Amino acid sequence: MKLLLLMLCSLPCFSLVVPLMAKAQSAPQRIVSLGPINTENIYLLGAEDRLVGNTRYCVRPAAAVEKEKIGSVMLVDIEKIISLHPDLVLATPLTRPGQVQQLKKLGFQVVQIKQPDSFLEICAQFIRLGNLLGLEERAKLIVQQTWDEVEAVKKKVGPLPKQQVFLQVGAQKLFASVKSSFTHDYIVLGGGINIVEDQKHGATSYEKVIAKNPDIIIIAIMGSETGIAAQEKKNWQRFYSIKAVQEDRVHMLDPDLVCSPSPATFAQTLRVIAGLIHPEIVMEEDE
Repeated sequence: MKLLLLMLCSLPCFSLVVPLMAKAQSAPQRIVSLGPINTENIYLLGAEDRLVGNTRYCVRPAAAVEKEKIGSVMLVDIEKIISLHPDLVLATPLTRPGQVQQLKKLGFQVVQIKQPDSFLEICAQFIRLGNLLGLEERAKLIVQQTWDEVEAVKKKVGPLPKQQVFLQVGAQKLFASVKSSFTHDYIVLGGGINIVEDQKHGATSYEKVIAKNPDIIIIAIMGSETGIAAQEKKNWQRFYSIKAVQEDRVHMLDPDLVCSPSPATFAQTLRVIAGLIHPEIVMEEDE
């Protein structure tokens, strides 16, 4: 565990240096979250009573819906944030830079959490957030529990033959999970091989995917409604030469869970994806 924490804490997770807060009483008590993952992590840490506002896209857990709304992920209401008197604003990579600067000029502490590149970084960000809120020990415990769950999945799928996987995360231009994204970890940890792992960028084409002939196609389109994903499933089903289509292994998953996970929901989603990659095994919820 000590080595794991050293690895996690060495990763750059925030876009500015966050001072260590050793004492709980110095931690922020009025927090505004500008993105769903920030909101979910606050609840996971048990600090929901400090959350005074979030976006209308913050719907996990269900209680987050009841919090004061300050706009969308990409456009926030500055006046509404001011009225909530936060001592911490948690921004995301999608927060407009001009609005971040405006909040800073108004004297608010703004911490912008970057898009994680891996499961390791998801955990590192969570521990840093726990440190920021004076809840580092709780964050470390949750991360350790999550790693135990992930290791249990790896152990179960480890002896099984690797499956060729295509994980689609974009539709307007066909966009795939690549090695530089944490979504790639779902595939590898779940006992699969990412058919586009050699690409630096996620843009691809139906022709390229057909040529790779994946065993399974998973659709989790970021920012989409269910109808778009359903249409993509129909699009894939036209290509009967693909093994995934022949064997009815084209699946849709909740993009919020796949593309914006907390440590806990990463483990939950990994169990689901591992079960799709290897339907011959059963993934128990308590693993």
